[in-house]
Amino acid sequence: MDAKTTLHITLQERVEVLEKDSDLPEPPSHPVDGGARAWCTLFGGTLMAMVTFGYVNAFGVYQDIYTRSQAATASNVSWIGSTQLFFLFAMGLPAGKLLDMGYLRQTNLVGSLIYVFSLCMVSLAHTDTYYQVYLSQGVGLGIGAGLLYVPAVAVQAHHWKRRRAFAMGVVVTGSSLGGIVFPIMLNQLFQSSVGFEWGVRASAFVVLGLLVAANLLMSDNPSVKSAGEKPVLKNILTDIPFMLTSFGVFVITWGIFFPYFYIQLFAVLHGVDPKIAFYSLAIMNAAGLPGRIFPGLLADRFGPFNIIVPVLLVNAALIFSLFGVSNEGGIVAFVVLYGAFSGAFVTLWAPCAAALAVHPNEVGIRFGVGYFMSAFGALIGTPINGALLGETFLWSKPIIFSGVSIFAGFVCIATARQYLVRKRGSHLV
Repeated sequence: MDAKTTLHITLQERVEVLEKDSDLPEPPSHPVDGGARAWCTLFGGTLMAMVTFGYVNAFGVYQDIYTRSQAATASNVSWIGSTQLFFLFAMGLPAGKLLDMGYLRQTNLVGSLIYVFSLCMVSLAHTDTYYQVYLSQGVGLGIGAGLLYVPAVAVQAHHWKRRRAFAMGVVVTGSSLGGIVFPIMLNQLFQSSVGFEWGVRASAFVVLGLLVAANLLMSDNPSVKSAGEKPVLKNILTDIPFMLTSFGVFVITWGIFFPYFYIQLFAVLHGVDPKIAFYSLAIMNAAGLPGRIFPGLLADRFGPFNIIVPVLLVNAALIFSLFGVSNEGGIVAFVVLYGAFSGAFVTLWAPCAAALAVHPNEVGIRFGVGYFMSAFGALIGTPINGALLGETFLWSKPIIFSGVSIFAGFVCIATARQYLVRKRGSHLV
């Protein structure tokens, strides 16, 4: 074979290699783990969490108002908040799918309109008329919040990889910020000459301004989804660690929100100074700020499952510690510790779901399925607590129910962690 023929073959092989390389996915057109789009989306997502999950964290104020105005029993009133939580999580299924399809901005816009409109309807409702507050606050606010919250957390996986848990943790801090601002704001307005109607409207104006800013800041990063197959729902539903984790979260939501709904009422009925009782929710959510940031940093280094397992065990123990709480000091100690560790759980569930995803293409749908399952736990958990509490306010029954529920979820997620360790051959999961 002469040199000319050899050169021709070499050139032909080179062309074939280049043709094969051209089939490979192009590198992301937007950077991952940084850049203006990523940071803007992070900040916008934090604002979304603040006005959605953060406002839900203020429901204890409404629980107190509605129960004492005799709109319904404590159990029936808690159905309003639990319905709101249900839709907050359940709407993550269609919202997560829309995120995967590239409709983040449209979903955010529709969700924002529904959310603000429903909050205005709450201001027109009579506090002693159950169906009005249920439809406006439970159903309306819940649907609007659900279209906003889950995509706000899930889209961070499209902008961050190495620091994903930290980014999601920062977004979830918005729920703590909202849980600080809104309980104080609502309590002060409701107890003043402003009253219920204009107090709710004032909060609606704040929510509207924050949602406008969030809609302008947030964006998707479609370049990370340009390659990869479409997610197959059957594969997700047969993923044992994912389903174990999702079922564990479902059980945990039976009990994890019990203090967020009832701690203010618990404090008032135990003779705690009203000033401390009215600030208990705000203190709990303020304590959740470090609980939502530092566990994310640890999860990026040691794995989210390794952090969430001990966090859940502490949460269960703290619920049982309510048996010994009966004064101002005990209330403050409890809300500080519970705020930190329950906040850590809320933060770490999202990185756990993202860590189980095979490709960024399926992050949204995994979030949707997981949150949809947990939605049913959130729906029935606090009403069960209210029914157990009864008209005589026997606190031992809901305390035991909530503590056992969290412990059962701990067992499920610890089992999922062991399965992952065997599957991946590494303890960093």
